[in-house]
Amino acid sequence: MAQHFLLSAASRTLSLRSIYKAGEDAAYQTFCEMRWPETNGEAVCPRCSHDETYSISTRRKFKCKNCHHQFSVTSGTIFASRKMDFVDLLAAICIIVNASKGVSMIQLSRDLDCQYKTAFVLAHKLREAMSEEVQTGEVLDGHVEIDGAYFGGHIRPANVKENRVDRRLKEHQTGKRRVVVALREREGRTLPIVVKNEAEGVALANENVSRMATMSADEASHWDLLHMGYHVERVNHSECYSDYGKHTNMAESYFSRLRRMVDGQHHGVSPQYLHQYANHAAWLEDNRRSDNGELANRLVGNAMGARVSRCWKGYWQRSA
Repeated sequence: MAQHFLLSAASRTLSLRSIYKAGEDAAYQTFCEMRWPETNGEAVCPRCSHDETYSISTRRKFKCKNCHHQFSVTSGTIFASRKMDFVDLLAAICIIVNASKGVSMIQLSRDLDCQYKTAFVLAHKLREAMSEEVQTGEVLDGHVEIDGAYFGGHIRPANVKENRVDRRLKEHQTGKRRVVVALREREGRTLPIVVKNEAEGVALANENVSRMATMSADEASHWDLLHMGYHVERVNHSECYSDYGKHTNMAESYFSRLRRMVDGQHHGVSPQYLHQYANHAAWLEDNRRSDNGELANRLVGNAMGARVSRCWKGYWQRSA
């Protein structure tokens, strides 16, 4: 029997030991090369795009020879105004890409020896960088599977049996329950979108799936509307999970990872942040055959290419 890729040595090309052994200067150089790959890490002014700069080595800053603007390697990126060392940022990225089902913020804060708040904001900034690859705006093509899964809104039953209510009724709901609708190409991209009702997935499919594509869905009646615009294969999960090639197993595989991330690591996710975790799981699922060194480099590149986060900039100082 062939060995699974994740169990092989080829999947391990980066480790925390190698990051800290290389030191702060090597980590800083990595960020420079990811920020300015076209010049091999030589600084380019983000204001006027001039490629001749002075280096202010005592503060790790640059000054443009043309417009005299001072900037750093993280200026204008998702890591703007960061205080952590570059080696710690690189270590955080390594920890997050190594965790195939996610990592709790308590564990990340202990690994990095930082506050829980710092780890929480840093992880969400990295998830925002991951979403640059997930939420591209490109329509899905080929054969696309669609399915939905409910998250959150758990109602704890009362201690005494006589005080318990029917938790299925609308008047007893918390309003925090959400649906992640997953549109997934077979051997391609995963596109998760958070909505309140699974039936909203029909409109999402019309917006994000090519009219030339074919689709797979389960027996839920709201997917019947998909037949108006697509050739749709249906599978009745009450009878079987795969009916001679008709299945939604790729979407279910994504939900399996997301559920283990939410329930097993985070133990609960606020509905306002659920889309971040959904994008995180989609990014891991789409890159599951890449080694951890490639994943880390890709995430650093995404972070260096992403703009300053408007959701998380100054979050704990309440200035955003």
